[in-house]
Amino acid sequence: MIKEPSWPPRGAISVSTPRSEQRALAMRINRRRFLSRAAAASLVFSLPQIAAGRLRGANDAIRVGVAGLGGRGVGAHIPGFQSQEGVTVVAVSDPDHDRMESAAAGIKAKYGHDVQKFADMRDMFRVSDIDVIANATQNYWHGLSTIWACQNNKHVYVEKPLAHYVWEGRQMVNAARHHDRIVQVGTQHRSEQFIADLIGWLHEGHLGKILHVTAFANKRRVSCGRRDTPLPIPDNIDYDLWCGPAKKLPIYRDRLQYDCSFDWNTGDGESCNQGVHEVDVARWCLRERQLPRRVMSMGGRFLFNDACDTPNTQIIFYDFPSAPLLYEVHNLPDAPGSHAMPTFRGEHVGVVVACEGGTASMYQGKAWDNDGQLVKSFTGAEDHFVNFIRAVRSGRREDLSAEVEEGHLSTAVCHTGNIAYRVGHLASAKEQQDAASSIPCWNEMYGRFVQHLRAHQIDIDSVTLGPWLDIDLPNECFQNHAEANQIAHGFYRPSFAVPDLSEAAGHQGRPDA
Repeated sequence: MIKEPSWPPRGAISVSTPRSEQRALAMRINRRRFLSRAAAASLVFSLPQIAAGRLRGANDAIRVGVAGLGGRGVGAHIPGFQSQEGVTVVAVSDPDHDRMESAAAGIKAKYGHDVQKFADMRDMFRVSDIDVIANATQNYWHGLSTIWACQNNKHVYVEKPLAHYVWEGRQMVNAARHHDRIVQVGTQHRSEQFIADLIGWLHEGHLGKILHVTAFANKRRVSCGRRDTPLPIPDNIDYDLWCGPAKKLPIYRDRLQYDCSFDWNTGDGESCNQGVHEVDVARWCLRERQLPRRVMSMGGRFLFNDACDTPNTQIIFYDFPSAPLLYEVHNLPDAPGSHAMPTFRGEHVGVVVACEGGTASMYQGKAWDNDGQLVKSFTGAEDHFVNFIRAVRSGRREDLSAEVEEGHLSTAVCHTGNIAYRVGHLASAKEQQDAASSIPCWNEMYGRFVQHLRAHQIDIDSVTLGPWLDIDLPNECFQNHAEANQIAHGFYRPSFAVPDLSEAAGHQGRPDA
């Protein structure tokens, strides 16, 4: 049993998000205010503040440093920023020397300029004339690196999921507030105009009351492998920096990099890594501005027999006051030997809203009545990176599509579902049925879950069933469950611990909806 920490932790206290017409002015910190703030913050912040953020006008150049040079860093962040007028990627950082050299060479070849290179991102954050950090690090690095960047007066675009732990996400919000930083989360659907318009249309009541929302991600994954001996770490990788806040452990899977998403030490599994996109849209539909009242999950990691431990088949029930939110993950095909993945209402990944008067597919931008007749469709989008730069120029976090607190809430919802699974136990088919049968929509999802397992001849009694976890909403932790609360707070190596910034933020209590 994990020892129970003191709860709620100081850092679990939320911060308010006042909307002031003076926000843009407040972003312009003068030297006297900066020096005073830096002195006060030095007691808790691990990195020195170097210089107040430079003022940005509509035509001013913006200089970007990219941290994390994997698929998203090189394939999305660098072109996403470099392609915008007046925006230049000037620095890159990665503990993998080969990735860093390759990214720098690619920028030189495509855009015609050299960049500064930093193995340790902290050195990049200290460069005073870098305005923005594009944070494409691994999930477990998102929290601390974003906080460090804010402490050094950088605006941040950080990939999803926002944080590796519930408490950590709240500290990221606190850091952004305390340093008046613009922080955008990479939940790109927030910039899809057709989704915003469809949600607005639903909120106008055209299909009546929302009954429940089903979110799902049926993406094929394969085994991560299981080695007999630890994976050798290449000489080009600084493994201590690569691990950062995570436990520095030997790796027994076949690949170091991407598959870390499916190891609880460094990743958050499908239901958070991908699921935060769907949960974010679903929470937007429900107009929920806090965690669910309670949560339950069941699932398992079936057939892979590998060195990873996050579930590849999972269902979650989030009990929100407005309506239930259900989430399901299937990483196995619909049947052995098949290349097809399971679908829900014809979609592999999506969010479907069930209403009194019909249904809506958020990713298709379409709504149908109860007879299946299409009644409305929507189009239109905006680039998420462009939206972020626009907000950096205006100095108004209200201009962001996916502001850090929105990212925190959606990510934390996903974490509660995973935590419910992680504190669960192997349960008989009867225990599972008893847990699902009293709620019709939950029982329907459980039926699909069982059908999928049977298609693969998986023993139903090998399913892990989590308990109903009641959530202390004001403090963003669990009621009377020490093990769940320890996971929510997180595990850090001492030299890479996320600081408690609740007092630095200077706010008390939950934000108003």
